[in-house]
Amino acid sequence: MGHFTRRAFAAVAVAGLSGTLSASRAAVGREAHPRGSRSEPAGGGGGRRPPMRGMWIASVENIDWPRATGLDAATQQRQLTELLDTAAGRRLNTVMLQVRPTADAMWPSRYEPWSAWLTGVQGRSPGWDPLGFAVREAHARGLALHAWCNPYRVANHDDPARLSEEHPARRRPDWVVPYGGKLYYNPGLPDVRRFVQDAMFDAVERYDVDGLHWDDYFYPYPVAGESFDDDAAFRAHGGAFDSRAAWRRANVDLLVREAGERLRRSRPGVRFGVSPFAVWRNRETDPEGSDTRAGVQTYDDLYADTRGWVRDRLIDYIVPQVYWNLGFPAADYARLVPWWDEVCRGTGVELHIGEALYKVGAAGQPEAWHDPDELSRHLTFCRDHPRVTGHVFYSAKHVAADPLGAMSRVVAEHYR
Repeated sequence: MGHFTRRAFAAVAVAGLSGTLSASRAAVGREAHPRGSRSEPAGGGGGRRPPMRGMWIASVENIDWPRATGLDAATQQRQLTELLDTAAGRRLNTVMLQVRPTADAMWPSRYEPWSAWLTGVQGRSPGWDPLGFAVREAHARGLALHAWCNPYRVANHDDPARLSEEHPARRRPDWVVPYGGKLYYNPGLPDVRRFVQDAMFDAVERYDVDGLHWDDYFYPYPVAGESFDDDAAFRAHGGAFDSRAAWRRANVDLLVREAGERLRRSRPGVRFGVSPFAVWRNRETDPEGSDTRAGVQTYDDLYADTRGWVRDRLIDYIVPQVYWNLGFPAADYARLVPWWDEVCRGTGVELHIGEALYKVGAAGQPEAWHDPDELSRHLTFCRDHPRVTGHVFYSAKHVAADPLGAMSRVVAEHYR
């Protein structure tokens, strides 16, 4: 890919791992937060569901769909139905369609402009309703469709003038923080938290989607030599906290908790799930962490207490991006899956594993990813871990391309 995606970052985050965290950050302890606020996970909709067989359809940067900007409606629709046909043909049952990639929308939103990834111009209508079409076509093929949103990312550039004139980030520049060459909404502002929920729930409450899905971006991944400038927000809203880190985590926790509660009220059968970077904390940082040596830890670097959300039952399912091979020294698939299996024990939160199909046969990947059996071995390994109830593959174009025949082997050996 010609751009730096979340999956590319996952690879970088565990390369050269030891010593990448400062001693002061590694020493940060966990702050207590209340437990037992839920008797069941967020979205409800009880009953035993079939194992998750999913794939992500990424729209940002035209990764999967649409394959370019400015295509006519018929071509965009054909490309989308081809991906849905691929999912059905591979015996999958769920697609996560990215409908809010950069604080814009793949539907006629009441809050945000049309996505630039459709027409090439943010705010310009494509002349049809992609989300409505996608829901109908997915359901016609027996596929569940989860609306994949990114809560805080505004743009993959740092120039507000490039946003559409009606973009909320231009009307409220005080909501926006430039960082690492990108623009983000400030998670520390209560107005932001309310707005991003309204923007996402505009899709969830108007369309017959089966899930609300978030990826791994909360506070942004750290950029060397830069700091996320939320000084004013911390002065205004962080007085009750002993540290900025604790305040940031509380901001994200509150977004997760409020979204789950709103979903339960408004669409109780809709599932709420998150697909985080797979390392909550390394064991050397926290004895309750995983036996890994990752250069990024969600708790310390993204201020996302992913383990806490499971233990508090704030979400219905979690899809840790376990994007490393069996035996990878710094972040071994065979160590991370059992760790997550134990985290989910007794919570009722479903555990699905995010699988790095995009690495199969790719240049520069470890030798294991050039073995067409590696991915199938992942699913075989997970059979011995009872909380694992499915897998999600990144991404749709790789599910279709079937590098080295690895996806075909998964289907033949596990999805009959």
